[in-house]
Amino acid sequence: MWQILALLLIISQGALSQDKLNMCMDAKHHKTEPGPEGVLYSQCAPWKDNACCTANTSAEAHEDNSYLYNFNWNHCGVMSAQCKKHFIQDTCFYECSPHLGPWIQAVDQSWRKERILDVPLCKEDCESWWEDCKNDFTCKTDWHKGWDWSSGTNKCPAGSKCRKWTEVYPTPKSMCEQIWSNSYLYTTHTKNSGRCMQLWFTGANPNKAVAEYYINNAPQTKGPALTAMLLPALLSLFVMMY
Repeated sequence: MWQILALLLIISQGALSQDKLNMCMDAKHHKTEPGPEGVLYSQCAPWKDNACCTANTSAEAHEDNSYLYNFNWNHCGVMSAQCKKHFIQDTCFYECSPHLGPWIQAVDQSWRKERILDVPLCKEDCESWWEDCKNDFTCKTDWHKGWDWSSGTNKCPAGSKCRKWTEVYPTPKSMCEQIWSNSYLYTTHTKNSGRCMQLWFTGANPNKAVAEYYINNAPQTKGPALTAMLLPALLSLFVMMY
């Protein structure tokens, strides 16, 4: 009996791992399931063959103060075009990517039920992002929280002041990890390593193979909890079979 249950558990865990390779977050603008979109706008286009975003979401990702989150990039003067393109790409990655499963975590927030945490970004993406923004200005380190939303869009909170990017974020690592509450993890892995997620790519999406690597090789810290959840269901299935 227990040999059969063990086999069923292994099969179930394998199925869950496969689901993590192609899934969408439970968040404000994400689709329920990933799939082809045909046409996605501009910088979101690389995900068109398999996306968690709609065409409308991809278009809004390129707008200042779009309906997506009413977020104002120009909170400390007009953000430079070379800096803004990275935030557009970051939005496309967050909204469209179907391969973030290994880093999705449950949260209790009004605008989403899941978020990403410690997604390992390629060194080139973090460093080029920081380099292109280093002459811009901001008043906050963590852009996820602490804004003044009284006007309906984010403004610098009382008592803060606009400072040069390099004062707020001295290094690419500090920017990538702090700006969205540790959504991203700075790595020294390069794009040809297969060990980091790419914000920028052309052609076939390289991030599925990276997600698969982390599913297969990362420590399985949630194994006991997963077993506890699955075992009752498997026992019921076993009883029904016999």
